[in-house]
Amino acid sequence: MSAVEGGVQYHLQLRPGDVGRYVLLPGDPGRCEPIAALFDSPAHVASHREYTTWTGTLDGEKVSVVSTGIGCPSAAIAVEELLRLGADTFIRVGTSGAIQPGTPSGQLAIVSAAIRDEGTSSHYLPIEFPAIADPGVVDALVEAARTVGASYRVGVSQSKDSFYGEVEPERMPMAEHLQDRWNAWIAGGAICSEMEAAAIFVISSIHRARAGGIMHMWSEGGDMERDRQRMLETSVEALRVLIARDRAGAQWP
Repeated sequence: MSAVEGGVQYHLQLRPGDVGRYVLLPGDPGRCEPIAALFDSPAHVASHREYTTWTGTLDGEKVSVVSTGIGCPSAAIAVEELLRLGADTFIRVGTSGAIQPGTPSGQLAIVSAAIRDEGTSSHYLPIEFPAIADPGVVDALVEAARTVGASYRVGVSQSKDSFYGEVEPERMPMAEHLQDRWNAWIAGGAICSEMEAAAIFVISSIHRARAGGIMHMWSEGGDMERDRQRMLETSVEALRVLIARDRAGAQWP
């Protein structure tokens, strides 16, 4: 079956004009409406499988939020179809596990690159090619976090395929291998672990689009709902920064 039937993207069920060039990408469909509530004049556009889309405006510019579901395979489908619809700027928004010991719960991870510890991106480029966030998006996220007053750090994420391989490695047949790799991520300075950024970054690189990521780093303690809301506010503020810079003629990539 063709991925496009009558101008409709097969998985997202979206048509040309349904989304803006700036798109926030949470994994959870349930997070789309709370994000859209921070837009001007938000409207629900479509829901199909794990993909829910809302579109509104910010400072007069059309913007959207589209859920990707869990993992790089479904995230890659979302980005592929959004690119066909004219989107060119993506910010992954989600919850992640903290990697560095002592990370305070609720601190935001602004992702500058991703460890390609997943399989999807290898269908696009050899594993030696890095999954790098767009520097302009990273900078916009930093500015937004400062504006919102959020605690953050900038660094590398691990994009993985197995949630339980991370949180319960001891019960896996490859327990020692998994723990050795986790220790390597700590030693290398990686700051968080999630499941989508690597594919989003690699596909965006191929298409000369911009991508970045902001993660709420979860650990025991803290106020989960407050911290997540601050992450959402930061992601929307980053879109405002990018819109203003683009209108001023900033050069990218």
